[in-house]
Amino acid sequence: MNQNKVILITGGGSGIGKATALAFAREGANVAVAGRRIDPLEEVVRLIVAEGGEAFAISADVTDAKQVETMVAKTVERFGRLDCAFNNGGSGGKSNWLGEFDPAEWQKTIDGFLTSVFLCMRFELSAILSGGGGAIVNNSSVDGLRAFPFDPAYSAAKHGVLGLTKSAAVQYAQKGVRINAICPGWILTPPIEEMVAHDPGSPARVLPHQPIGRFGNPEEVAETVVWLCSEKASLITGVSLPVDGGYTAV
Repeated sequence: MNQNKVILITGGGSGIGKATALAFAREGANVAVAGRRIDPLEEVVRLIVAEGGEAFAISADVTDAKQVETMVAKTVERFGRLDCAFNNGGSGGKSNWLGEFDPAEWQKTIDGFLTSVFLCMRFELSAILSGGGGAIVNNSSVDGLRAFPFDPAYSAAKHGVLGLTKSAAVQYAQKGVRINAICPGWILTPPIEEMVAHDPGSPARVLPHQPIGRFGNPEEVAETVVWLCSEKASLITGVSLPVDGGYTAV
């Protein structure tokens, strides 16, 4: 479905980003993985190349406009174009009750999870349009679809990703770029694995909210991204797609 396409994945060194990079590579795509830490990215590249694929790693902070511009430019320089992007990378500040929220921590979360997506799209769109069109998938969250009282800044940022996705999708619908968002639920990524390791009772508390009764796997989310970037999803744009085992259905 995505053979010979060029895909750029931020936050590509672990979890959902890593799984997505490997999934695209299995379909024959050329993969650029980006993130702050180069060592995990180079390991992903090694795994792809070992299977006969094409990939390279880019060190980039997606909250820095210049680094994002360079990230996209390096991808185009390496592979000749950009067909698809998965804006998955993000990080945030410390949470608190809203009336006691440190403005600096608020801004860190908004920059890490929302402004970063804007910056990536800002430069990806020009590159994708230059190549004749393509697809972008942004990683939001079920917390972009509901209240998340444990971290209002995170929820606000993830709601913002959905608004940005829908607005951009309408702007570019007739220009050949489809733009969608995914909203994962409880997925067994490294932060969740760490949570479970430190609090073995946490699955019993959180999984009743996910009707499927288990954590999702990064590979399951990856397959959703791969499909959304393929021609099989050619009529789909502006969608906020839950990948959550039924979390948002109840």
